[in-house]
Amino acid sequence: VKECILLGQNVNSYHDRSENAKAARPAPEGLAKEREFGYRTSNEGFTNLFKLRGGAGYYFADLVEAVSDISPELRVRFTSPHPKDYPPELLALMTERPNVCNQLHMPAQSGSSAVLERMRRGYTREAYMQLIDDVRSTIPDVAISSDFISGFCGETEEEHRDTLSLMEHVAYDQAYMFAYSMRGRTHAHRTMEDDVPEDVKMRRLNEVINVFRTKVQERNDDMEVGRIRLVLVEGESKKSRPGQRAFSGRTDQNKRIVFPIAGVEDEDGLVGQCWSEEEIAPMLQQTKGWSDEISPSIKVPLRPGDYAAVLVTETRGHILKGEALWR
Repeated sequence: VKECILLGQNVNSYHDRSENAKAARPAPEGLAKEREFGYRTSNEGFTNLFKLRGGAGYYFADLVEAVSDISPELRVRFTSPHPKDYPPELLALMTERPNVCNQLHMPAQSGSSAVLERMRRGYTREAYMQLIDDVRSTIPDVAISSDFISGFCGETEEEHRDTLSLMEHVAYDQAYMFAYSMRGRTHAHRTMEDDVPEDVKMRRLNEVINVFRTKVQERNDDMEVGRIRLVLVEGESKKSRPGQRAFSGRTDQNKRIVFPIAGVEDEDGLVGQCWSEEEIAPMLQQTKGWSDEISPSIKVPLRPGDYAAVLVTETRGHILKGEALWR
């Protein structure tokens, strides 16, 4: 196992309140209320709908720390979180643990405080932007993804423009964007009218998609080209073909990268080749980093499940292209 994904709705709201957990992590004595211990929202602009949060036991940062302790070779990710539950302890842990991936999903849904209030999201645009700034100042190499809904009940053109400006400000690395569709048994279904025409929803959605595509291309051109990324090889690329075989994998930031590979077939599929880290390491020390003057001679097999150092040479939107250097 090379990667573990902690999966759950609002996964970062995790709180183990079992008797064993409360015994191992008790609340300090002297508090007026036990729930004053342990729980903090991302910043003061976020509200918590569950008033009884807090108290003894293990929290999400404790869980991530425990999983990351299993092995330094094990990548740790999590999804799907809520923006309100990114306390400083979790962000600090991500900076301390190289195997906790520098990638966060932070679903905004809208860039308008008025729409967020109608959605009952529990935060404002300003609180969300403060969280983004806190995350990027703590984890400079972080990749941020998000969710957006266009045409929520009562959304005006000004509120739509607030979403576009938020996307321009943040420059997300990935985004999942949809036109609003009323669902039954929800607060909106009970109290609101789905009053934005379908053609307006689709026009706004296309504008959101276009902003995302423009900003992700700019960001990847600026942040990725020329960098060496540690990639977990997942297998042969879907675009691989005879004479132009290629592997694909994901960086620490969860960005897909495709790179050509020369190799042979065995019973498990394509086996590539690249240089050995053991041979390249002393050369890197001499040149103070990667250089075209480095000329190793020993190649080793590269298979799905291996980690490879890949030089990013090109970006196509949110997809990277590169060259495998060493395993």
